Amino acid sequence: MGVPTVGCGCEVCTSTDPRDRRLRPSLLLRLRQAGRERVVVIDTGPDFREQALRSGLTRVDAVLYTHSHADHILGLDDLRPLSFTVSREGGVIPLYASQETAEVLRRIYDYTFSPEATYPNRARVCIEPLQEKTVVHGVEFVRVPVLHGHMEITGFRFGSVAYLTDVSAIPESSFPLLEGIDCLIVSALRHKPHPSHATLDQAVEWARRIGARQTWFTHIAHDLGHAATNRALPEGMALAYDGLTFSVKLGPVSL
Repeated sequence: MGVPTVGCGCEVCTSTDPRDRRLRPSLLLRLRQAGRERVVVIDTGPDFREQALRSGLTRVDAVLYTHSHADHILGLDDLRPLSFTVSREGGVIPLYASQETAEVLRRIYDYTFSPEATYPNRARVCIEPLQEKTVVHGVEFVRVPVLHGHMEITGFRFGSVAYLTDVSAIPESSFPLLEGIDCLIVSALRHKPHPSHATLDQAVEWARRIGARQTWFTHIAHDLGHAATNRALPEGMALAYDGLTFSVKLGPVSL
């Protein structure tokens, strides 16, 4: 729901620490290739417009979706002005999504995807099937299945980084896909158990098992204050915050 949460006056929602102001989670990957930048986004939630403005985005070259819930897809229409840039170059923005997510996108954004749509300024985008390994502008995104309650959704590994949001359980078969990663980004909603999200303690245990050099916790509710929570976390683990940036080397693509 984002922090501050609407209608709440708790300590975190009224905090003056800017790191306690949390938009819905998304990831922006800037790829520098042969002197040119390509931009890949994971999830376009309802705060995507504000995130894009804050990041100074002038283009998006591809989007990958983890699943079809509102807080991960309802900013898709704000791709429109960015898609016009790609369209002038003769292309469209590919949206990589599972079959279930693609069906939801086509239903909600019927005015964009329907063959009968007549809206003249609709986004220049197309839905592409998400494979077990999807190569986007020279980067291999490996699908890491995770559970969000009873729903299987998609986590991603790219190079030595893994991005797992909205996780309540990681199947045993997915742990081998996470071996050797250097940076883990994983959701940790709150302390109290939730039927479709991990607690902070659960996420810490996964992080210990995976053994990444650095773990960032994301998709955080207003139960966790930034500074107080970080003081109690193990070394190499911390809450993520809006605007967090870091550099990674993605390495060669294995085809």
